[in-house]
Parts: sequence; structure tokens; C-alpha cells
Amino acid sequence: MEQGIIFDIQRFCIHDGPGIRTTVFLKGCPLSCAWCHNPESKQQNVQLSYRENHCVLCGECESICPQRVHHLVNNEHLVNFSLCTGCGKCIESCPVSALSLIGKTVTTDDIMDIVLKDADYYRASGGGITLSGGEPLFQPHFALALLKQAKRGRLNTCIETSGFCREADLRSVSEFTDLFLFDFKLSDEKLHRQYVGGELSKILKNLSLLNKLKKPVILRCPVIPGINDTQSHFQAIADLSVLECVQAVEIMPYHTMGAAKSLNIGREYLLNVPPADPETVKLWKSELLKMRCQKLME
Repeated sequence: MEQGIIFDIQRFCIHDGPGIRTTVFLKGCPLSCAWCHNPESKQQNVQLSYRENHCVLCGECESICPQRVHHLVNNEHLVNFSLCTGCGKCIESCPVSALSLIGKTVTTDDIMDIVLKDADYYRASGGGITLSGGEPLFQPHFALALLKQAKRGRLNTCIETSGFCREADLRSVSEFTDLFLFDFKLSDEKLHRQYVGGELSKILKNLSLLNKLKKPVILRCPVIPGINDTQSHFQAIADLSVLECVQAVEIMPYHTMGAAKSLNIGREYLLNVPPADPETVKLWKSELLKMRCQKLME
């Protein structure tokens, strides 16, 4: 039985594939997207989260932590996240739940016990299980085992992926995956390295593989004002939309949900970009249609 590390499971999801779904969020990602909305997913190990606005400065965590992660100085709670070993003692002592651990080790059976609770809803709606992250294929053996077990339960399966993974791992899971929610973030190699990390060419090669394997893909395209809301990037999206494997193109406007999450885990959120208003998003879609982008979702 395979084990893996997850940081969340969400039931009754309706935006991560067809029908009603349970989305399993696997921990760990090889990329470093500047706009990441799940920054707590990047590290594969369990990590500490601290919500400053919940803290009452009682000092319980400081007195119990064996690693001296917590210090109360001049009515301020200072947290040295790098010292945390994830023992959980401070979480147990906190009277206001200002502290928590993100991530836990689970088995495939643990996951499926939760997923199968909603089997009737999946059958009625055409739903199933979606693996998200992080990057699910950063834990390829666990992801594959989950998909196999889901298929034994006759569930529809989806993977939300950055496409930045080993070709062999992508090929392995493709046999047990009904739909890929495939991110396309930047079309310029230099900007891709700057804002995302990793080689764009590797991602495009994996998308080409899914096309050869005739695996259905929804191309998910985050658009960030001032970074990739350009004519050249929109044209690249339109060009990919004609691939046989692409069933739909989804534009995902930038939001700032990742900012507070980053602070909670001791990471600085460097992207100072306001979200686009609805009219701007309409203009983006209009531009894509002019470029003959096919299968653009509303």
C-alpha cells in the first residue's frame, strides 16, 4: 500500500473536472510560480503555519517548543520557521488555534475511504476524484496508486498538473486518467524561468505526449496583469487550442489568495499585482477569440 503526503481533501468540488468531485491536494511542487495560490503545497514535508491575527500572545508555544521556534519579544510573536521539526507540541498548546501543521502522511486506503463516501454523487453527476497540488506527479508512485485504486472503484479520474514532470511518470498515470487539467502559464522561455522556474520546453513536450496518446486535456491558463497578458502569449494559447487533445481552454484570472498563505508559512509574497476587473477579463477573452482560439470556456 502506497503512502504519500497531502495537505487537503475537499469534497463536493465542481470546478476540478466534470460532475461532483473530491479533490485531493498532494504536497510538493518543483516549480516556484510567483503567483502561486497554494504556497503551502511547495514543500513536500509537513510544515508550520502561524496566523498572526489569531494569536493572543499567551506564550504557551514559546514555553513548550523544544526547538525554540517561537519567541515573544515586545508584544510581538516571532517565528523561526526554519527551526521547526513538525513535532506539533505548539499546536496542541495553542488555546486559539493560531498554529497548525500543514501536511500529513496518508495511505491510498485512507484517501479512498473518504472519496468513496460520495460515490452516489459521482455516479449521478459523472464526477469522481481529482488529484491536485502542488504537483501530483511530484509524488508519482502515490499518484499512480491512487488512480489505479480509483479506477478499480469505477471512478472518473482527473489530474491537475503543471506538466513539469518526468515523461515516464506522465505516461504511467495517463492509462488511468480520464482528463488532464493542464496548466499553460507562460510562452516565453526567459519569463517562464523568471516567474515559474523550470524549462518551458519540458512542459510543451509533455503536452505533445498527451496529444499523441489522445488523452483529453483542458488547457488552464492563469493570466497575470503585466506579466502574461500579452498578444504574443494569447497567440500561443490560441495556437495550442487547435491540438486534438485539447477539449477546452480555461482562462484563470489572477487573484491574491496566495499572499496571506505565504505570510502564514514565513514566506515573502513578492508579486505586487492587482487582480484584473471583470471587464478586463472580457477583453482578454475577446482577444483570444479574434486569434481564433478554439473551445474557449465562458
